[in-house]
Parts: sequence; C-alpha cells; structure tokens
Amino acid sequence: MAKYIMQRILAMLVTLFIIITIGFMVIRLMPGGIFDDAVDMTYEQRTALEAKYNLDKPIPIQYAMFLKGLVLEGDWGTSLKMYVNVPVWDVIKTKIPVTLYINFFSLIISLPLGIILGIVAAIRKNTMTDYLISFLVVIFISVPSFIFATLLQYFVAFKAGLFPIIYDATASGWDKFYCLFLPIMALSLGPIARVTRYLRAELAETINSDFMLLAKTKGLTERQATINHGIRNSMLPLMNIIVPMFTSIMGGSLVIETIFSIPGMGGIMVKSINAPDYTVTLAALIFYSVVSLVTVLIVDLSYGIVDPRVRMGGKK
Repeated sequence: MAKYIMQRILAMLVTLFIIITIGFMVIRLMPGGIFDDAVDMTYEQRTALEAKYNLDKPIPIQYAMFLKGLVLEGDWGTSLKMYVNVPVWDVIKTKIPVTLYINFFSLIISLPLGIILGIVAAIRKNTMTDYLISFLVVIFISVPSFIFATLLQYFVAFKAGLFPIIYDATASGWDKFYCLFLPIMALSLGPIARVTRYLRAELAETINSDFMLLAKTKGLTERQATINHGIRNSMLPLMNIIVPMFTSIMGGSLVIETIFSIPGMGGIMVKSINAPDYTVTLAALIFYSVVSLVTVLIVDLSYGIVDPRVRMGGKK
C-alpha cells in the first residue's frame, strides 16, 4: 500500500510539472506584451521594466528562473499589472480560502443529495417519482451553472430579497455561508444531477443482478438486500465521476465568482488574463491543477476503502 501511494504521488508531481511547463510556455508565447498598452511609457522605461522582471531573456531561461524560485525559495513571482510589485503569493493567499469554501460546500451538498435521489429513483423505477427526478436531472445537466446563478440572483436575491445579491467580503461564520448560499447552490445543481443519473443506472442494474436474487433467497427482504449489498456495490463505479464532477465545479466557479462579485481565485484568474498579468495567471493555473490532482489521488486511494476486494500495491 505504501509503495502504491508513493507511486501515485510521484505520478502526480510529474503531471504537475508538465502542466506548469506547458502553462508557462503558452502564457509567455501569447501575442503581445505586458506593457504594450502603456502608451505613456517611453521605450527606455519599458526596456528597464522588462530587464527588471527578466522579460528580456529567452523564454527557457525565464522558465528556469521561475521554476528555481518556486521550488527552492517558494517564490511565486511578482504581480506586474494588477498589483504592481506585490508578491503573487500575498495576492492569492487571500483569494484561495473563499474559492475552496464555495467548492467544498458545493461538493458536500452534491454528493448526499445526488445519492439519495439516485437511490429513490432506482427503487421506484418507472413511477411518477422516477419520472420527476429524471426530468429534473435532464434540466440540471443541460443548463449551465452560470444560468442558474443568474436566475437565482434575479428571482431569489433581487425579487424575493431572501439572500444578498452580491457577496459581502466582511461576512464571517454563518453570515458568510448565508452570503454564499446562492452561488453554492448554483454550483451544486449540475453535480447533483450527474450523481443521481449515474447511481440510478448502476443501482437499477444491481437490483436485478444474480447476487441480489441470491441474497433474497437467503431470507433478506428487498430493502435489506438493497441497503446491505446493492447500494454498496453501486457506489464503487460512482467514484469514477467524482473527479470530473469536482473539476466541473471548479470550472463553474470561475464565472459564478464574477457574477456574485466573490473575491476568489476564479475572479482573479479572469482579470489576470485580461490584464494581462503572467505571474498571477500562472499562479491561478497552478492552484487549480494542484486541487484537481490531489482530488484524483484521494479518489484512487479511496477505492480500497469502498471495495475490500481491491488490494492496491499488494504482492503479486
């Protein structure tokens, strides 16, 4: 097991290195420069700034210097446009908590609700309950999360006045969750639908399998067989969609944070691309990559917990 964990961590680090390398090259090879829109800046001033931030050096040398600072010194670089001369880490460390807050609660809400609805739809297959849940699943999957965010913001926040229209950065504790409830729900609807659809299909197939019939012949009621055997066996394939579900939540938060004026990583990434501010954009990319890769690692390791038949890293 320890060997397997080390192999997965090493693979994660290699993948992260590849992502950082490709991201750095793509960002630096984009047309235009950071100071091209500074019309009031003289040629000498622009040259001096490029030399100060090593932008006059070849891209491979820039990358080597960035990687050395990041790995050996923990230096993420300096913001060049959005927060001039401010270290990038000082910028993003205040943005990360609110983004993780939104995505964490969206995932926490999505999984249990999706599992419950999937179980109900599978047990009551081909009934009105199943048809209603399936109809909602189609709607939630088809409509993008930012559309739900806009509708919730207009009808629930603006018209009904039940929640704040935009995020209050001074809120804390319960007030913070209250301010973020609408963006959290907007991000949760799609994942809830995906979990429901996937689990319904898996559990409906499992209920009609041979081992479920055997469990019933041994004296278990249909409810006992479903709870003790059917649901557990249907949960393992569900792990395959947690990673894309979490990454879709992270991707959706890029736009939803802008809609609700949430000062998180999504908003700062969009602004840094438009600025442009290379170092901030790359830092945001690294953040999203690390979160996604860690999620993949957790899901891989959780297979052994969900299904005891899986023996990861065992001897041949």
